[in-house]
Amino acid sequence: MPSKKSVAPTPALTAEQFKTSVVKHLRTTLGTYEEKASKQAWNKALAAAINEFVFEGVSRTRKTHANVGARAVHYLSLEFLMGRLMSNNLQNLGLYSVAEEALKSLGLEIADVLEEEPDMALGNGGLGRLAACFIDSMATLSIPAVGYGIHYEHGLFRQEFHKGRQVERPDQWREFGNPWEICRPESAQVIKLYGYVETVYEQGKLSKVWHPGRTIRAIPWDIPVVGYGGQNVNVLRLWESRADKFFDWDVFNSGGYVDAYSESVEAETISKVLYPNDETDAGKELRLIQQYFFSAASIADVMRRYKAANGEDLANFAKLNAMQLNDTHPAIAIPELMRVLVDEENFAWDEAWAMTRETFSYTNHTLLPEALEKWSLKLIEKVLPRHMEIILEINSRFLTQEVETMWPGNNDIKRKLSIVEEGAEQMIRMGNLSVIGSHTVNGVAQIHSDLVKKDLFPEFDALWPNKFVNVTNGITPRRWMKACNPRLSALIEQHIDTDWPRYLEKLTGLKPLADDQAFQDSFMAVKHENKVDFVKEIKTLTGVDVSADAIFDVQIKRLHEYKRQHLNLLHIMALYRRVLIDPNYDMHPRVFIFGAKAAPGYKIAKEIIFAINKVAEKINNDRRINDKIKVVFLPNYRVSLAEKLIPAADVSEQISLAGKEASGTGNMKLALNGAITIGTMDGANIEIAEEAGSDNVVIFGMEVDDVVALKNKGYHPADYYRSNEELKAVLDWLEGDFFTPGEPGLLAEVKRNLVESDPFMVLPDFESYCEAHQKIDALYRDKKAWAKAAILNTASLAKFNSDRSIQDYAQNIWHVKGVEAKS
Repeated sequence: MPSKKSVAPTPALTAEQFKTSVVKHLRTTLGTYEEKASKQAWNKALAAAINEFVFEGVSRTRKTHANVGARAVHYLSLEFLMGRLMSNNLQNLGLYSVAEEALKSLGLEIADVLEEEPDMALGNGGLGRLAACFIDSMATLSIPAVGYGIHYEHGLFRQEFHKGRQVERPDQWREFGNPWEICRPESAQVIKLYGYVETVYEQGKLSKVWHPGRTIRAIPWDIPVVGYGGQNVNVLRLWESRADKFFDWDVFNSGGYVDAYSESVEAETISKVLYPNDETDAGKELRLIQQYFFSAASIADVMRRYKAANGEDLANFAKLNAMQLNDTHPAIAIPELMRVLVDEENFAWDEAWAMTRETFSYTNHTLLPEALEKWSLKLIEKVLPRHMEIILEINSRFLTQEVETMWPGNNDIKRKLSIVEEGAEQMIRMGNLSVIGSHTVNGVAQIHSDLVKKDLFPEFDALWPNKFVNVTNGITPRRWMKACNPRLSALIEQHIDTDWPRYLEKLTGLKPLADDQAFQDSFMAVKHENKVDFVKEIKTLTGVDVSADAIFDVQIKRLHEYKRQHLNLLHIMALYRRVLIDPNYDMHPRVFIFGAKAAPGYKIAKEIIFAINKVAEKINNDRRINDKIKVVFLPNYRVSLAEKLIPAADVSEQISLAGKEASGTGNMKLALNGAITIGTMDGANIEIAEEAGSDNVVIFGMEVDDVVALKNKGYHPADYYRSNEELKAVLDWLEGDFFTPGEPGLLAEVKRNLVESDPFMVLPDFESYCEAHQKIDALYRDKKAWAKAAILNTASLAKFNSDRSIQDYAQNIWHVKGVEAKS
């Protein structure tokens, strides 16, 4: 890794020079002029001026890596939730203040120009945003790396609310082009699908030949990833699908004007939408094809670059290439690399398998069984016939050679560890394939990694005791404080070195100031100013008036039952009921802020959104409670909205059922920006409490062992419903028409879910959760104690820097070193 020299970026040119560059691009690249240009045109001109540095950095970095021949990392992820790039690129290049001054001299506010950029919403939530933070850190640490994914035409859907219900709309993030990307058609790959496998005997040797029924072209688009300081610029390579035979002239000329494009349309569907609905057989097939498409294209690309640098001899392939599977989505890459090595490069099976295992490592992101992917054996056999043969061979050798050696004659363990799950329909367990085909498997928080070994893969851990490790997740402080919270960043830089965004441990220098009254006042003044700004955002997005003097209580994450937004809802309803019963009920005014999208086919999640919106509508318009409670559900939650909200948050809701959240990264972003965590002992909450101090977070609810004990005892949610008068009252509210006048029962599905099944044990934690909120209320009223806790959260979060995460990967899993690009 680079030595700890100061890497705070310095401007490469003056504001006047930058202004000249922007105006030049406005005229020569955009074909317009200052008096006529729209904000969108200014945005593109600004991007073009920035790209003079960005693409020069790409060339410099590529040349350096090609000359050095160091081991490279290939990060395979179906999601990259990049958000907007302009502000981040400006910060990492040291040009933000220069650009701000240049635009001001042109009569423009940089914030207005930045707003014109659409989010690159090529991900669903934490996993995709983590991938984005990681590739930022790889560039910052000078690690030779390429991120690989899909160039979706439509990212995660744009969310709207219609009468309180979620409605999904297309997200057309590239509608007006993307100035940060460049197409590389010279690196296109041809991907095979369907067909059949022929067994060939030649000169006494057996070989397999896959005759595809269809081929598709994978076209790469490169998006530069600028490291902090701007010296190193890596690449995110996203694959777009196109027909191998683009257009049928004969069909067109005979009058089949639409049919002539049918192959093109069918091929382009692969990269059309992030996460197609896989409730149908066609949806499942498309999802599998997506995963294979980008995995195969990426491996072909890695192989192409290896041969260009090293020739046809693949002896050092595994030594020079590390491939990280971000969850099970790219697991099909394991049999694909085996296919390439055995069928195309003529390696013997054992040698190819050793190379494959040396190349791959796997990050597990979940303990939820439904999130560990399984594919129908028949579906894989149909779409990827050669891969099904390879998977079965991998499985057979694994069971007969490794499992049988460890547990001779134990068929129960063989059934559990087999890649093939037997049942009414044979299924392929992609989690088992990922573990078997990788040299290292990591969880993403210490408790999660422990549970992966103890509960999820205990036999695999017994078989390979050194395979499972922990790498706690992290976030990039460049985006998640320096760029999104400039007021706090400026305050911090008055007291510690300006290169803290690279060396986040320098934030510990703020700890002695946690009791300093002047610093507390300045810190809380920054928080209040951020809240004042967000009050306007809330009004614009929802029409609801809120006060910046209230506690901003924030839960922002994907809408899923295990994240328990409905526990938050029950507490809000309980508070509302208390105030209705006693108008003098003593509480500090609170604004509850939600941001979340539910998967289109996830019925109960969408019912929870509807319930929150209907409860909010009632509370926000009830004058009896004197604005003590406000509830807002922000539509279309995304990275750019999070960047505005997180600096304004007072309370960070991290309330998943213990043992269900692998790590979380929203908890890190909020705590880094001075929010107090209210949470369970789950995921990275545990480590945040350890780092910030247990007095500076508010923990509630069951721990993992308690959850297990209650399940083993036999959990009956109706018992909790009947035994707690307040809980029963608020749940009964959902069954009537109090929140849906004239339409009783519209919210009853949420009550039924909780009282009849409650799979994530909301009801047992309700009482403890309410008590925890009373602690939050009391702490907030003690201004000095709250300010100290908030400051200590900010000062203690160095561990959760994605740079530290990537250093752990680099040293303990990938065995790579940084190679700083030369000018």
